[in-house]
Amino acid sequence: MSEQASCIWPAGAVLGEGPLWHPREKRLYWVDIKQPAVHAINPATGARRSWPMPEDIGCIVPRRGGGFIAGLKTGFARIDLDRGSIERIGNPEPDQPGNRFNDGKCDGAGRFWAGTMDDQVKRPTGWLYCLDTQGKWTRRDGPYPCTNGPAFSPDDRTLYHTDTMGRTVYAFDLGADGTPSRKRAFVRFAEVDGYPDGMTVDSGGCVWVAHWGGWRVTRFRPDGTAERTIRLPVAQVTSCAFGEEDLRTLYITTASTGLSWAEREAQPLAGGLFAVRTDTAGLECRFYGG
Repeated sequence: MSEQASCIWPAGAVLGEGPLWHPREKRLYWVDIKQPAVHAINPATGARRSWPMPEDIGCIVPRRGGGFIAGLKTGFARIDLDRGSIERIGNPEPDQPGNRFNDGKCDGAGRFWAGTMDDQVKRPTGWLYCLDTQGKWTRRDGPYPCTNGPAFSPDDRTLYHTDTMGRTVYAFDLGADGTPSRKRAFVRFAEVDGYPDGMTVDSGGCVWVAHWGGWRVTRFRPDGTAERTIRLPVAQVTSCAFGEEDLRTLYITTASTGLSWAEREAQPLAGGLFAVRTDTAGLECRFYGG
């Protein structure tokens, strides 16, 4: 089964990423890592808003007490967009100035999982970290040139995490204390598929993975078999998340970076935000507990 997504915001993002549906605000948030900003759109009204950031921003997740937790170029931080404030928590990699944070999400216990990467995507210096609700971080998987994901099964017993350059999505058993174990390959991409990028999990436990360089998002069953694809008119597909009241709209971020002038002319919507209605519901965004 194959479906086509439509562009709802031709933003021309350099590196669009990290979509999330904020259930309290009824808005879809996402980031542009390289033209650093947080963007938001209210699908019901079409109202858009953007907040420039002082440095590369890989991901944000809402906090239970308000505002957001974020993975920045220089580490973890709490962000209040309305006040324009950034409260630094700490940098787990002060010895790796060429690294930055990339993708991140929270598990059901309110822990923030976010991965770093070599900004040149060459050296295996990136790690997946877990930031607990007390603000303490722990390395959980790596090293890789580019970490991606992560995502969690509906029951929180499975963690998915991606080695993008290795073209492999891994699955782990996830303990109640946040310890991953029994690492195994969940999905391996062939060269023609591009590279696995960001992802989300639906209420049925299926994993939706964005294809960087692959023009699509694929839904994989819990056993790793492909069930359907969502086609896009742009190559660099970066991540996806479910939204709307019924959580049946899949929002998809894309990028324009790395494209030649000819490719940009052929892909005028590169860097846009896309959406497609699905017959399956996603999971509500988990909030950070710290």
